[in-house]
Amino acid sequence: MTPELTLAQLRRLRARCQCLHPGSRLHSPAAVVRKLFALQAQEWHSAQLAIHARSQDIAQADVIRAREIERSFVLTWSLRGTLHLVSAGDVRWLVALCGPPAIRGTRSRYKQLGLTEDLRESALAAMQEILARDKALTRAQLADSLAARGIPVAGQAIHHLVRFAALCGLICLGAEANGDLTYVLLDDWLPTGAVAPPVADPLREFARRYLAAYGPATMADFKRWSGLTAAQVKRAWAAIGAECHSLSLPDGDALLLERQDPLLESSPTEPIVRLLPRYDSYLLGYESRRFMVADAYAKRAHPGGGLIRACLLVDGEAKANWKLEKRRLGIRVVVEPFEALDPAILPSLEAEVESLGRFYNTNAELRMAGW
Repeated sequence: MTPELTLAQLRRLRARCQCLHPGSRLHSPAAVVRKLFALQAQEWHSAQLAIHARSQDIAQADVIRAREIERSFVLTWSLRGTLHLVSAGDVRWLVALCGPPAIRGTRSRYKQLGLTEDLRESALAAMQEILARDKALTRAQLADSLAARGIPVAGQAIHHLVRFAALCGLICLGAEANGDLTYVLLDDWLPTGAVAPPVADPLREFARRYLAAYGPATMADFKRWSGLTAAQVKRAWAAIGAECHSLSLPDGDALLLERQDPLLESSPTEPIVRLLPRYDSYLLGYESRRFMVADAYAKRAHPGGGLIRACLLVDGEAKANWKLEKRRLGIRVVVEPFEALDPAILPSLEAEVESLGRFYNTNAELRMAGW
């Protein structure tokens, strides 16, 4: 008989897989990105906070150093054609798998912008030459260099050209220069020896790594998160089934890797409180989000239009929105509860705010809106 999970059990398991449980937090930015496989990063500062929420004793400077100096992970377009952080050893095969469906899904936009296949190929060749010479350029600088070669870059054209180049595995985002991210050739950016041996079964490995970070999950969850075609998703799910438990969730049949046996999971004695940033992987990694937020407050977490708001999580459930305010002597975390919060969580919330202050190496204070 397939075990049925309660929403509380489901939240606990997913929080553990997502490194949000006290016993699952990690000790390096590289380890966090490796565990999450592909960490949503359309906002670089939000991605930094996502790493903080899953780690212990890590500072913002550590995250920046891991990406820009150690280059243990890469910021590039991959799953669903969206920016993610991906381990250096995974980026090649992951982009090769996710790039083609993302490019196909953008064809109508390319047509609207006049970016024909020939023009896009010309842009790839030009970027190869330009970045081989100049090494790292901001978007504005790269656009100027492409325009000088007769390649249209006005409006959204430059965005779609650099995204196309990244989805083809040519470029990625490099270090910041005066507050702007630069573009670099992926071959030049990856550290020596970073690329792992070829993956024998990429679809199976993709599903395995997804479940390791997001399980238990349904096939619909995997399809939404991965951006793969329906046929690819079915093959991947079938390939990984022998390694998994079958579970029944409120949203349907799900899989959990055998090594993550739910019977071995224990409940923490204190509430788990985490400040998750906008577009956090936990908040967008599933087809249905009913497990993480009550229906009455769903729009506070997911208002529509692709926006995912920053949320205070209590034992895996979104209970409030929050925002970070910069102040002259530090930062202030302003929490806006959906409804009255249990006072018992306050010590854990204060500890989370103090941890955020250490991450930014500054003073941090908490303000509860409406309290």
